Amino acid sequence: MRRVLVLVAILCSLASPTVVRPQQQQQQPSAPTPASPMLPQAPQIDTQGGSNYLLGPGDMLDVRVLFQSDMNAIVEVDTDGNITSLPFVESPIPAKCRNVKEVQKDITKAYSRLLKNPQVSVLISEKKSRLPAIVMGAVRQPTRVMMLRRVRLNEVITAAYGFTERATGTIQIVHTEPVMCPLPGEAAHADNQVPLEIIRIADLKAGKPEANPEIRPGDAVSVTEADPVYVVGSVVYPQLVYLTDNLTLTRALAAAGGPRSEAKTTDVRIIRQEQGQAQQIIRVDLAAIRKNQKPDILLRPFDTIEVPEASPWSGRRIGQTLFGALTGSVPGVITNSTIIR
Repeated sequence: MRRVLVLVAILCSLASPTVVRPQQQQQQPSAPTPASPMLPQAPQIDTQGGSNYLLGPGDMLDVRVLFQSDMNAIVEVDTDGNITSLPFVESPIPAKCRNVKEVQKDITKAYSRLLKNPQVSVLISEKKSRLPAIVMGAVRQPTRVMMLRRVRLNEVITAAYGFTERATGTIQIVHTEPVMCPLPGEAAHADNQVPLEIIRIADLKAGKPEANPEIRPGDAVSVTEADPVYVVGSVVYPQLVYLTDNLTLTRALAAAGGPRSEAKTTDVRIIRQEQGQAQQIIRVDLAAIRKNQKPDILLRPFDTIEVPEASPWSGRRIGQTLFGALTGSVPGVITNSTIIR
């Protein structure tokens, strides 16, 4: 009896590796295919609205008839919006701008001429009738939005993770496709619609209904990007400022932290270079603008704002200069302490 048990244990130990290891190797999942970095889709919108989806040309349907395998088929909605390839059904079944339940009812009626109480199921296997809308420009993640239902502008902007600091203040919507399934009162063709809409971001954020239109399949939604304005010289934070709506000199300087205490605000310079023209230097008295004695200046793309420093011996800085002379810390002035060092 003991010899039999030993033989059984040896046989089990020899047999187990040859069964488990090859099976584990076969079940190892393959490496996932890396996603394309160009215009990723927005899953938070793609997965919504399936139950109310209206069919269109190019959509694929899986039609099955219970206990009648010869009638099962994968059919496509043709360019006319009909289903014409069902087995044993000669008349076309209208499908365009109808939901699956409506089409299933008509297919069941067609097969009722051949079968008694046919049990028909219809599922959408592929949704290919709608082009994605594209969101680009001054958004945090340019993306494609699959249009499985009616979607509004604020939803596609959210799918692109909102605006960047380069947004100028307007959104351009270009309609490239006709309205496939227009509601009562809507035009059936894009020719009857305005091909370009311009929406103000401020109106969209304010919740104005006219600033939140529906986005159609194939639409190109572009958040316009601002051109830069450069603020340099004697300011707290020299930097690049984006040219948004009605950007003025005082607003650009405020974005840079404002002039420093040693700045010569009576001689601020705007260096402007426009295509095909000579460089222009505009001298501005910032103090006069602050006192409403002169109008503020609207900036243009690629302007450079240069704030110079006042002379150490000017009336604005004479006190600072004399104090610095005693402590040996006057910028631009050589003192005895500086020579000794």
